[in-house]
Amino acid sequence: MPKLGNTVEECLLAKWRKQPGEAVAAGEVIAEIETDKASFDLTAPVAGTLLAAFFNEGALVPVYTNICVIGEAGENAEVFRPSPGVPPPAPEPPAVLPAASEVAAAGAAPAPPAAPVSPPPPAKGTLSPRARRFAERHGFSPGTLSGSGPGGRVLERDIRAAYYSSPRLSSLAARYVESGYEIQAEGSGAGGLVLARDLGEPGVALSGVRARIARRMRESLASTAQYTLNASADATGLLALRGKIKAARANGAAIADVNIGDMIMFCAIRTLVEMPWLNVEFSGGKLYQRSSVHIGFACDTPRGLLVPVVRASEKLTIEELAGRIRALTQQALDGSISPDDLAGGTFTVSNLGSFGIESFTPILNPPQVAVLGVDAIQLKPVRRNGGVEFVDHLGLSLTLDHQVIDGAPGARFLQALRNHVENIESLSGLRFQETLHV
Repeated sequence: MPKLGNTVEECLLAKWRKQPGEAVAAGEVIAEIETDKASFDLTAPVAGTLLAAFFNEGALVPVYTNICVIGEAGENAEVFRPSPGVPPPAPEPPAVLPAASEVAAAGAAPAPPAAPVSPPPPAKGTLSPRARRFAERHGFSPGTLSGSGPGGRVLERDIRAAYYSSPRLSSLAARYVESGYEIQAEGSGAGGLVLARDLGEPGVALSGVRARIARRMRESLASTAQYTLNASADATGLLALRGKIKAARANGAAIADVNIGDMIMFCAIRTLVEMPWLNVEFSGGKLYQRSSVHIGFACDTPRGLLVPVVRASEKLTIEELAGRIRALTQQALDGSISPDDLAGGTFTVSNLGSFGIESFTPILNPPQVAVLGVDAIQLKPVRRNGGVEFVDHLGLSLTLDHQVIDGAPGARFLQALRNHVENIESLSGLRFQETLHV
């Protein structure tokens, strides 16, 4: 199991892509693994046959622990099996284990097979003989029923109570339920008998990453007092600067491809430096002021929503920031991003403007106390010189934790952010050479 970051001590073995006995090619994905932040593909370092897999799907495996062996068919893989209860050493640098063929050639005596490291599934309550006969006679499966007998033994009275309190199913409905269909309505048959037409199609379990996102969203709303302020800023300067950058690059200028999203991130960072009361974390009833702006940005990936973090972003120029954002985005999309780059953010930006979203309510990422939503650029009527003009405006949605940030400080932050957005060219420090036409 690889060490995917300085803070990662164990990973979840989410899914085996290859099974023992199957051939694998070097670089082929053999398993999916997950940290508490994201999922990753585990690839085969060499070609051969998957001789053994030491852990079941769903097991939490310490880093640097052998999880499988690739070698030649017929070689002994048991010498690599981890001993139960013994944590593996953390090599500095990671040690290179010998191939299975090298061990076999050295004549090493195979160790007796060790018990699997992953814990066995919970035991179900055993049935008494009379309870078993009742279940067989009525075609009833008690599942993980806990009985009232010694040691949780299921007695006849336990299974009778469970049977008569459970919905009665027709034989066809029972077969559907066994295959995963679910009871969606009261039985429409005689005496409340559940028929096949009363069933709904099986639900689909959330993936590991999606399940973690769902859990964090629930925890966010349950542990914070969230409210959102909406404002807009004149986007004329943003669009003008973007046009200059594109023109300069087309003429061969050595300038980074800074887009509007990068500019807004840069403005948010400058505002956080000036108004650090939003660059804090609130945890355990205590407020922690952070000296550096570790800014995260929401990134839509095939594995779900990830939030890469640009550390010490206040030290970067706008071009350096754009390059770092682009690199982290690519790593998040191809699944190679380190868990260390998904942790430690102090403020988050979520940009849905490119999808035409005019306003939304971003959800906090605790222990952060603020998250900025970036909306679409729209034409907005503005009074000027006694008349009305239509000017491009950028929508901004700021969600705050009312436990620590009141409305007025949040509004002042949005005012300062709007001022930076409207003066982005001078704030960015970018310089353009004028082209002379003779």
